[in-house]
Amino acid sequence: MNIYVGNLSLKVTEEELRREFMAFGEVMSVTIMNDEYIGSGQPRGYGFVEMPSKSEGQAAIAGLNGKTLQGRVIDIVEALPLSDSAGDGASGHRREGRYRRSATRRRRG
Repeated sequence: MNIYVGNLSLKVTEEELRREFMAFGEVMSVTIMNDEYIGSGQPRGYGFVEMPSKSEGQAAIAGLNGKTLQGRVIDIVEALPLSDSAGDGASGHRREGRYRRSATRRRRG
């Protein structure tokens, strides 16, 4: 089970996050996202934890969501799977959103 962890303090380490989740079961991987692509390497304040057991993952979500970690209340939810298709629902929502905004502008102007 892949788990999204948001609102992380920039000081939280992958090892610290791993320890929090290990209280609920086996942890396969922990990744805290950073600005590696723009060269700064600064943490982005969110990451992902992968647990092999769905029941343990759900227990971790229930037990850790809303917990304070290094002064920040963390948000934890099951991560959505990535889509391989460019025509998936996410891009369709964005196009629809643009249309609504442009329609609103016409009415005002």
